[in-house]
Amino acid sequence: MNRKFFAFDIDGTLLDSNKQPLDSTLKALDLLRDAGHFVTVATGRSRFHAQDIIRSLSFDNYILCNGAAAFLSHQQVYKNLLDETQLAAFVAEAQELGIDTAFVGMDTAKRASSLDIAKMEAAMHSFGAQLPELDMDFPEEKEVYQALAFYGKEYEHFFDEKYSKLRFVRWHENSVDVVPKEGSKAATILCVAEQLGIAQEDVICFGDGQNDREMLTAAGVGVAMGNAVPAIQQVADMVTASNDEDGIWLALKELQLI
Repeated sequence: MNRKFFAFDIDGTLLDSNKQPLDSTLKALDLLRDAGHFVTVATGRSRFHAQDIIRSLSFDNYILCNGAAAFLSHQQVYKNLLDETQLAAFVAEAQELGIDTAFVGMDTAKRASSLDIAKMEAAMHSFGAQLPELDMDFPEEKEVYQALAFYGKEYEHFFDEKYSKLRFVRWHENSVDVVPKEGSKAATILCVAEQLGIAQEDVICFGDGQNDREMLTAAGVGVAMGNAVPAIQQVADMVTASNDEDGIWLALKELQLI
């Protein structure tokens, strides 16, 4: 069997509804690694929000911030930062519209405003994170890999054509990720796979959310979890059971990869 490239989203995929990995998932990861396959996380989280999962699930490789950074054997091999000029313009416009924003670095995040604390907390708490501290000067001091904008469906696609170097990807009813226009988990996965000499048809990706769309369609096999939103299930090559029902294990068995 050719060496495969396996990429797993974290929330709603590697973790169940209680934010824990299933025993079957842990066993599957061990079997893939023992077989010599390349196994990585591919998440919207930054390193400081993913480090506990990286450590507890023994990941040496990880793709973070929706593809803005990649690490092989814990060494950074890829970086795609947000455009500083357009980010500043967007943050200014968002504040005028009453929209809170936050800046995400590799190992910390800071918010730019405090207009609606409850809305920000609802989004951040959904994946076990805390509200970032206030620091409007963060972009002047640190690298910004992605940003967060805390708005609901009322502003869906409102900013898309205004900012040619930014892309807005919803991950919560109250929040979107702001990422580089051409950046995605998929682009980084394919870049790393090429570095490793692994063909695109040998890339297998698992995910459940809107920020997994590109990687599921670009992969040789894109697997949507049973808990994935319908639009993501529709673009996947196969749909497995949910993250609470051994979905990763069952898909790998069906694909005869374990």
